[in-house]
Amino acid sequence: MRLEFETADVFTGQRFGGNPLAVVFGAEALDTAAMQRLAREFNLSETVFVLGIEGDAARIRIFTPGSELPFAGHPNVGAAVLLARRLGLAGERLLLDQAAGRVLARLARDATGAVTGAEIEAPRAFAEAAPFTAAAAAACAGLPASAITARVHAPLIGGCGNHIAFAEVVDAAALAAASPDAAAFRAHLPVSTATGLYLHAPLPDGRRRGRMFGPLEGIPEDPATGSANVALAALLLRAAGGEDIALEVEQGIEMGRPSLLAIRAWEDGEGGLRAAVGGGVVPVSQGTILADG
Repeated sequence: MRLEFETADVFTGQRFGGNPLAVVFGAEALDTAAMQRLAREFNLSETVFVLGIEGDAARIRIFTPGSELPFAGHPNVGAAVLLARRLGLAGERLLLDQAAGRVLARLARDATGAVTGAEIEAPRAFAEAAPFTAAAAAACAGLPASAITARVHAPLIGGCGNHIAFAEVVDAAALAAASPDAAAFRAHLPVSTATGLYLHAPLPDGRRRGRMFGPLEGIPEDPATGSANVALAALLLRAAGGEDIALEVEQGIEMGRPSLLAIRAWEDGEGGLRAAVGGGVVPVSQGTILADG
């Protein structure tokens, strides 16, 4: 069968920045193995398969080149924008159903009314899944143990719909020096434990910079990771206290694909921390691809 697809750069306002994404439409007849093969063929950090659309809601599945994800940020942001543009939606929101639950996407438009970006709410409140150690984080990142700090949080594994390992590094210079060690990932962060390691550091202007490594998922480095940054927002709020927090995070700088993510977190009134991430989306290409069901 022949399926239509589009690609876009997510968390950017310019082509060839941000995080590339492929979205395959009309994928209802594909089985899991076929989707995985196509995701491997696109060879982007994630590929979205749209399984059905009803009104302002769509069912999707998300794959890396190596496995399926229950939730991921930049696929939801990018898919929301491409679907809204494709369907000519006049409303301000789109609902995306996936393995981790329903994701609400709020659409952003320019002065002409064209959809140019989106903010998505993570499907679940932040939750820690397992402890992690500074030594393991340093080994996976190819850094000395002294580069890992706990000013905001100790290293941990958690997330808002999927599991990611988190560690804070002392500054942007240490962050730039990080290089993933696949052997250390196999020893400390197998894919059954976490999709990868997210490192972050403070910037002098109050923003933060992040890097995400997932070598065992076929992603040596990810230019912009929405699911990691929503969890980071929750971690920052937990450390700072208060009812809510909002800031910007840059990612992809070391890769030459600068990305800008607007993150926020808030208390949900039931003791949980909810979070959202948003940014721009720029369509890049469209075409068809042959697929076997």
